Amino acid sequence: MQPIRTFNVSPSLPPRLEPLRTLAYNLHWDWNVETKDLFRRLDRDLWESSRHNPVLMLGTISQERLEEVAEDEGFIAQIDRAARQLDDYLKERTWYRKHREKEKHQECFVYFSAEFGLTECLPIYSGGLGLLAGDHLKSASDRGLPLVGVGLLYQEGYFSQYLNADGWQQERYPINDFYNMPLHLERDAEGNELRIEVDYPGRKVYARVWRVQVGTVPLYMLDTNIEPNNPYDHDITDKLYGGDIDMRIHQEMMLGIGGVRMLKALGYEPTAYHMNEGHSAFLALERISILIQEQGLTFKEAKEVVAASNVFTTHTPVAAGFDLFPHDKVMHYLGHYADKFGLGREQFLALGRDNTGDLESPFSMATLAIEMASFINGVAKLHGEVSKVLFNNLWPELPPSEVPITSITNGVHARSCVAKYTQELYDRYLGPKWSTTPAHYPLWERVDAIPDDELWRNQDLCRAELVVFVRERLQKYLRARGASFTEIDAAREVLDPGVLTIGFARRFATYKRATLFLRDLDRIKRILLGLNTDLIPGGKNALKKPMVQFVIAGKAHPHDIPGKEMIRHITHFIREQGCEKNVVFIPDYDINVARMMVSGCDVWLNTPRRPREASGTSGMKASMNGLLNLSILDGWWDEADYVRTGWPIGHGEFYDDPNYQDEVEANALYDLMEKEVIPLFYNRDEEGVPRKWVSKMKDAIRLNCPLFNTARMVSEYATRAYFPASDRYYAMSANGCQPAKELAAWKTHLFERWYDIKILDIDISESDDVKVNQSINVKALVDLAGLTESDVEVQLYKGPMDADGNIINGVSVVMDYQGTDANQQSIYTANIAYSSSGLQGLSLRVLPKHPYLSSPFQPGLQVLWANA
Repeated sequence: MQPIRTFNVSPSLPPRLEPLRTLAYNLHWDWNVETKDLFRRLDRDLWESSRHNPVLMLGTISQERLEEVAEDEGFIAQIDRAARQLDDYLKERTWYRKHREKEKHQECFVYFSAEFGLTECLPIYSGGLGLLAGDHLKSASDRGLPLVGVGLLYQEGYFSQYLNADGWQQERYPINDFYNMPLHLERDAEGNELRIEVDYPGRKVYARVWRVQVGTVPLYMLDTNIEPNNPYDHDITDKLYGGDIDMRIHQEMMLGIGGVRMLKALGYEPTAYHMNEGHSAFLALERISILIQEQGLTFKEAKEVVAASNVFTTHTPVAAGFDLFPHDKVMHYLGHYADKFGLGREQFLALGRDNTGDLESPFSMATLAIEMASFINGVAKLHGEVSKVLFNNLWPELPPSEVPITSITNGVHARSCVAKYTQELYDRYLGPKWSTTPAHYPLWERVDAIPDDELWRNQDLCRAELVVFVRERLQKYLRARGASFTEIDAAREVLDPGVLTIGFARRFATYKRATLFLRDLDRIKRILLGLNTDLIPGGKNALKKPMVQFVIAGKAHPHDIPGKEMIRHITHFIREQGCEKNVVFIPDYDINVARMMVSGCDVWLNTPRRPREASGTSGMKASMNGLLNLSILDGWWDEADYVRTGWPIGHGEFYDDPNYQDEVEANALYDLMEKEVIPLFYNRDEEGVPRKWVSKMKDAIRLNCPLFNTARMVSEYATRAYFPASDRYYAMSANGCQPAKELAAWKTHLFERWYDIKILDIDISESDDVKVNQSINVKALVDLAGLTESDVEVQLYKGPMDADGNIINGVSVVMDYQGTDANQQSIYTANIAYSSSGLQGLSLRVLPKHPYLSSPFQPGLQVLWANA
C-alpha cells in the first residue's frame, strides 16, 4: 500500500525536556561524559538497544517516562549542566582565531572522505580511514576550524558481522533509518528538500543532502535513494565499498562531483579542499569546469587555481590499494570533461596516469589527486617514506628522499576513546585541558603525581567492565544464533577480571597477520593456560589461574576469503584447544566494542607485515588509556618511544621470505610475552600493585597521549596544509585570477624551452681528495635556452655515496647567478664543504623557479641533472 502523503514525526517532549532535542542532534554528546550519562540515565536499556542513539531513544521512549523525569529535579539539573556545556563549547573555540589573527578573508576548509566513523549509531564506516575522518572532524570542532565535511550517506552502510557455527563470517546489511538518527535533512528557502544533480551517461542522477552536526563542524552527506532516480541509481549510496567497478566509479563521481555541487548549493565558498584518500579526486575536474564556465579561464589557468588549494592525504602503503579504472570506463563516464577542457583523449587520461607515455596504464585516482594538489602527505613518518618510493615514478629524475610528499602522523580524539573513569582521573590530576594540551607543556609532568594504586585500581575497574561487556555481548550473540543453553551458560564465565588481558582488534586483512600468535600452538597454549610456572614470580605457589587471556575482534571484507579463513582459524583454535574461557572472539566489531577494548585490556597487540601498516590508530587509543603496546615496528609505533611505552616485536627488519618472517616474529612475540610482559604484569608488591608496570603505563600516557592526538594532528594540518592552501587560493584568484593566468602562461613558456637547457661546463677547484670542511669552489656554465635567471634555480647536490654508486641523503646548495659570459651563457658559482669523511658525491641540477610555484618539483617535468 503506497501512502498518499508522508510525515516526519518528531518526539513529543515536555517543555522542560526540550533541551534534550538540541543535545541529541549535536554529536558533541559522543565525547561529552555528562551528556552521554544523561541519556543513559534516561533509560539504560533503551540506550544500549538503540546502539547509543539519543534520537531514536527520544522517539521510542514512553511518554510516561518522559513525564516522570520532567518532574525529577536531579535529572533536570543534569539537563541544564549538559546544555550549558554544549553552549559553552560552541562559543569557546579559540585556537583557530589565535593562529589566524592576520586572516583577512572568510576562510572555509572542506574535508572529503568516502566514510566517516563518528559514533556507533551512524554505521557509515568500515575501519581506520573512516574513524580517522570522524576524529578529524571532532578535533577540527575543538580547534574552531571553519571546516566542513563532505561524504555519502549509505542506506546500508558497511555490514553487520556474525559467525555461523563453524566460525565462518556472515554478513547482514541492516537498513539505516535516517529519520531516527542524529541527522538533519537540508531544505531550500521554500522548505523543499535541497537537491543537487550529477551528469551520468544518458541521464542525470539526483541526490538530497543530510547534515550531521559534529560540534561546530557540519558534515554534509549525499543520498541518491530518492525519486526520480532509477533503481540502479538508488543504490549509488546503498553500500560502502560495495558493488562492481561501475558502481565504484558512480560512487566516486557522486562524492567528488556531487560534493562540489552540494557545497555550491549550500552557499559555501571553500578556500581549501582536502581529499582524504583518492576516492574524491573527481572534485578537481568539477572545480576546473566551474572556473572555465564562470571565470572564462582556460584549462591550464583553472588547474593552477585548483591545484594551489587542494590537499591530498594518502593512507595506502601498496600500489594495489589505489582505485584504478580502465580507460574506456573513464571516458564513458567523464569524457564530457575532456570536451569542456579542450583536451584530447590521451591528454585527459594522462591526468591519472603514472606514466603518461604508457597509453595502456590504467587511470589512477591517487595520481589524479597528486596531479591536482599542492600539498601531499602520508599518515606516519614511515608511511611518508614508503609513499615517496611508491610515487617516485611521477618524479623519475628525483631521489626518493626529495619526492614532494611529506607526512602528518595520524592521531585519535582523546575524549572519544578514553574511558569515563580514566577521563575523570586525568581531569583530577592533570586538569580539564589534558585532551588538547601539546606534549611540551608542563601539564604532562603531573602524570607522575597520579598515585600508583589509584591508576592501577582504575585499570582493574576498566578490565572488569570489559569482562562484563564481553560476557553479555557473547550471550546475546549466541541466543541470536540459536546456540544451545550450555554454550550460552558457558559465555557467562568467559575471561577473568584479574588476568593479563591482551587485545587485538582490526580489519582482518592478511597482511595484518591476526593469526601470527597461533603459529606455534603448543607454545601459545602453554602460555595461555599457565603451564609454565617459571614465568611469574613465586612459581607454582603464585600461580592460581591462567596467565594470559585474549580478546579479539574485527571484520574481513565480504569478498576477502583469506581474511574470513583467519577468523575461522581463530574460532577453531578456541574450540579445539579448550581455550573458550581465556580466548574470546567478539562478533560485529564497531566503535563501542573498540572503546571497551582499548580501555579494558592491558596490552594492545599489533602484528602487521612491515611496512604495510600505513599508520594504525587503535594502538594510539589504547595508549591514551594507559595500555602498553606490543607491536611490530610499523606505522605510528615505529616513531613512538616503543621501549618506555611498550615492547617492539623485532627491530624493523625487512624480509624477502614471508614464511621465515612469520617464524622469526612469532618467536619474538612468544619470547616477549614469556620473558617480559607476563613477569612484569604479575610482579606485585605487598599492596597488590605492579609498580614497574604502572610506571610503564604512566610513560604511555605522558609520552603518547599528547603526541598521537588529533588535536596535534589537526593543528598540523591547519598550519602546514590548510592555511597555506587557503592563502594560495586567494593569491591565485586575485584580480580575476590574473596570477593563475600568469603562472599558466609562464609554465607554457617554460615547458617549450625546458629540455633545450644545457649544462655546458662545471669547473671544480679541488682534486678528488679533499679534507673534511675544506672549501670547494664550483663554477658552472649553463645555456638557459631563452629563459632568464629568474625562471630557474641552479643547485649543487651533495651527499655520501651508497654501494650502488648513488648519492644518498643528499643536500642541495643553491648556486649564485653571476651574469653571462661573452657568448651569453649564464654563469653560476657556489662554495661547498663536506662535514664527514668517506666517499662523497657531487652533482648539479636545474629546477624551475617562480614566486607562485608551490613546489619546484612539478609532475611531468623532469629535473635536469648534469651528466656524469
